[in-house]
Amino acid sequence: MFRPDLPIIQDMKLSIVIPCYNEKNTIERLIRAVLAAPFPDKEIIVVDDGSADGTRDILKSTIAPLVSQVIYHEKNQGKGAALRTGFQQATGDIVLVQDADLEYDPQEYTKLVEPIVEGRADAVFGSRFIGGDSHRVVYFWHFVGNKVVTFLSNMFTNINLTDMEACYKVFRRELLQKITIEENSFGFEPEVTAKIAKLKCRIYEVGISYAGRTYSEGKKINWQDGFWAIWCILKYNILR
Repeated sequence: MFRPDLPIIQDMKLSIVIPCYNEKNTIERLIRAVLAAPFPDKEIIVVDDGSADGTRDILKSTIAPLVSQVIYHEKNQGKGAALRTGFQQATGDIVLVQDADLEYDPQEYTKLVEPIVEGRADAVFGSRFIGGDSHRVVYFWHFVGNKVVTFLSNMFTNINLTDMEACYKVFRRELLQKITIEENSFGFEPEVTAKIAKLKCRIYEVGISYAGRTYSEGKKINWQDGFWAIWCILKYNILR
């Protein structure tokens, strides 16, 4: 079992890339939760993707002194674009994707990085559908849509993920350096899955908890993103 006090962890750096768009109600609590996460050497990179709700004021006044970098996109480009910017700045041995809402718990970093730290994996995907962790019950059709796109992705990649669309994805930095993220939006998920699968790297899944948001609470993904995900599955698995 992995422990944060193992000697190997003292020599490793974790880069946490946080794409952020209009998250004034959650960004400060999220950053404080990330700061408290159980990993001794953390590089926190926040990429504000053109927020217009007051998030930037919070980032500049409160968050910037607490993190390694805050990068500002002048206009909204999408989650993939924000992650591409953050990945380019990451210097850690391991790179982890963290959404700026409060749906995912940074206290779970330990089990997410464990397969990489122990030398068993090159990439780790969090899964909301395995393990015994708590999950908020929200939208049925989101669940169905997730299962459909994960199934289609698995058909083409020939890997057996249970939750391709989950936020938590962790990579060895040298693995990320072998691919170029092209998608600007939520197409990042099927794109990066297809590209790392083609590299025949070692991929693990880890069960995670999930405190999903409703649309009134700020959830952004919609049915159109599901159709775009299907296109990206075909694009990056067949046409590239």
